[in-house]
Amino acid sequence: MLYQIISLIGAALILVGYVGLQRGWLDRTDRSFNALNFVGSALLTWVALIDHRLGFIVLEGAWALLSLPGMLRATRAG
Repeated sequence: MLYQIISLIGAALILVGYVGLQRGWLDRTDRSFNALNFVGSALLTWVALIDHRLGFIVLEGAWALLSLPGMLRATRAG
């Protein structure tokens, strides 16, 4: 049950970032957009690791790693 809650939180964070991007509230270069993607996908990666779901480990792990440069670039610029 705990892992279901964690995965729902992770998915919600990613979706909040996506909605913010689509509505124009966030830009793809915003640190908050990249942080939402990173934290959400990191949570989903963790749950996938526990559940031994290789496809999701690869997908969410890559999503988390791809969010890092945007967070670091936004941090250095700001």
